[in-house]
Amino acid sequence: MDIIESILDIPVQDPKEEEFSSADLNWTKFGNPEHHDDVALIPYARVDAFIIGECSNVECPTRFHIERGRKRSKGSLKEYKNDEYLEYRLYWCSFGPENYGEGGGILPSRRYRLNTRNRAARPQSMRGCTCHFVVKRLYARPSLALIIYNDRRHVNKSGFVCHGPLDRDAIGPGAKKIPYICSEIQQQTMSMIYLGIPEENVLEKHIEGIQRYCGSNAKVNSLASQYVHKLGMIIKRSTHELDLDDQASIRMWVERNKKSIFFYQDSSEADPFILGIQTEWQLQQMIRFGHRSIMAVDSTFGIKRLKYPLCTLLVFDSRQHALPVAWIITRSFAKPDVSKWMKALLDRARGIDIGWKVSGFLIDDAAAEIDSIRDVFCCPVLFSLWRVRRSWLRNIIKKSSNVEVQREMFKRLGKIVYSIWSGVDSLVALEEFTQDFVDQTSFIEYFKALWMPKIEMWIDMMKTLPLASQEASGAIEAYHVKLKVKLYDDSHLGALQRVDWLVHKLTTELHSSYWLDRYADESDSFQNVKEEYIASTSWHRALRIPDTSVILEDKNQLFAKVLSQKDSNLTHLVWNPGSEFAFCDCEWAMQGNLCKHIIKVNMICKNHQAYQSSMSFQSFREILMNLWRKPMDDSVALDQAVAWTHQMLDQIQKLVELNSANDIGSVVNNLPLKWVSKKGRTFVGRPSSAPSLPSSSKSKPLDAAARKKNRKRKRLSRLR
Repeated sequence: MDIIESILDIPVQDPKEEEFSSADLNWTKFGNPEHHDDVALIPYARVDAFIIGECSNVECPTRFHIERGRKRSKGSLKEYKNDEYLEYRLYWCSFGPENYGEGGGILPSRRYRLNTRNRAARPQSMRGCTCHFVVKRLYARPSLALIIYNDRRHVNKSGFVCHGPLDRDAIGPGAKKIPYICSEIQQQTMSMIYLGIPEENVLEKHIEGIQRYCGSNAKVNSLASQYVHKLGMIIKRSTHELDLDDQASIRMWVERNKKSIFFYQDSSEADPFILGIQTEWQLQQMIRFGHRSIMAVDSTFGIKRLKYPLCTLLVFDSRQHALPVAWIITRSFAKPDVSKWMKALLDRARGIDIGWKVSGFLIDDAAAEIDSIRDVFCCPVLFSLWRVRRSWLRNIIKKSSNVEVQREMFKRLGKIVYSIWSGVDSLVALEEFTQDFVDQTSFIEYFKALWMPKIEMWIDMMKTLPLASQEASGAIEAYHVKLKVKLYDDSHLGALQRVDWLVHKLTTELHSSYWLDRYADESDSFQNVKEEYIASTSWHRALRIPDTSVILEDKNQLFAKVLSQKDSNLTHLVWNPGSEFAFCDCEWAMQGNLCKHIIKVNMICKNHQAYQSSMSFQSFREILMNLWRKPMDDSVALDQAVAWTHQMLDQIQKLVELNSANDIGSVVNNLPLKWVSKKGRTFVGRPSSAPSLPSSSKSKPLDAAARKKNRKRKRLSRLR
């Protein structure tokens, strides 16, 4: 837009509407290239109509007060410019300029508080709104008014909507009448809206929650309906794009959501971009399910499609499902950078529970910084093969059209991995594999380009670290698949290169989905959600298949048959049974996933001696054998090895007993009793009522009075 330097070139506008707003005017850039404002020229008699129209903004209804004003009398100026004022008034939105909201500081707009009449309803309603404009009655033409709009947006200093229907934290005149809404009810309502549940169902559940605190009341129900409708409108109109510049948008999001961030490092020449996200609910789940248990990582998600790869830290909940408890968005996997956010995460957990400790950390990438994990979390590191298995199977199916060749290729790759503990040279076996399937050009080119240069690193990792179980691998893969479905929606493909979009999807839809899953399971509500949550992993779906539905082929152990539970006429074939590298012909497995039929067949095979043990058990046995071989006879090293082995054996036996027990009471009754003295049982942990005094004749009356008072308190406590 061209900049106009003379006020005489600005046209006078007089809209026909009785009341009009800034949207009805054409704004002109007035000033010079260094400093210019958005201005409009209207008849002075229409100023009130303009102000009323501005107050009637649908998205941000408000009132405007006169923040500052000056006047001149006619004839007071001998020389004047065309834009000099006869009257000058600065109008400011009544929700500003001060900020009395949560976390808001009073803006230094003036040293004292003005007792202006048309303020917002209450002082705490002032939210730091920056919307303001100037009205100048022109000295040269008193019948005209020049409107200078300094800021047309109703936002605070951080750029966020701070009042009106789109403000999530709005405080209006009816705030005192709104019924009590705890964080659990609010999170439940938000989660249901984010997941697309109809508003009628959301309102029904919302009112049920409120009635636990307020009882049944028609007025409460009406206010609850308004609350749900407003929350739904906020969520539908909310956008991830807080600024056109992605980096600026993320800074604004970080400024507003400090409670949900455990580490943030903006990109610079010296430091890479790192954003660590963890909501308060995720922190609670990490402390609850991660203490003395296992944490896992789904690393380098979206490394080819997203602007920054996503790393997710997971814990295993009460049903052994993978639950995301932190998201890290960064491109740097260097040891110093990984150590930074890991230490910040651990410090946050120990700020709540100083004794919080992880028993093991499960990784899925051979290039992961193991030293950082061991230094920060001080725990053993395990390795999961789910990513290797998934990548190989997906590309075999994609790049080879012959089903029999697909089965044989996947079986051979599985044998190479299993042979790690049998002394076979894996590199030689892989070379033979590429020669035997040289006619499968597409897959062999992929394998040589992406896997052969780093295959030695992956094999060494499998040899040195304990391998994770099928249940853990299936749980991590289930999270990975759900994450992929949520993020790679076709309607958002244009936003994949924006970090603010990724953050918005994680903290709204994905977070709400897992929150509602856990809430439905623990409160025994939302039965459909609960059933889907329970059956979300292949391991739990496999447990529903009866043993009688599995038929093993006894002669050559080539395949097993699994009868379909939905269609009795359908049978699925599982080739190479008893191996994690088994091949199933079901639709889920043909997408590269670990399916329920393979897991069920492997459960049956573990009870038959003809089939090999799982890779995780072979890895565990190898570690124990190495521990047993190392010490010299009659040495202290032997004593240490025996102590470690017995400690591990004791923990494993307790875990097996707990998992196999149908009644937790039987386990508790078998625990040894630990008695202490009567005094210790009664008063342990209770602070003394008064500090001890040195014995003297003067202190006896005081001691007697204190004992008498103490006895009186005890009698009163018994009566209560």
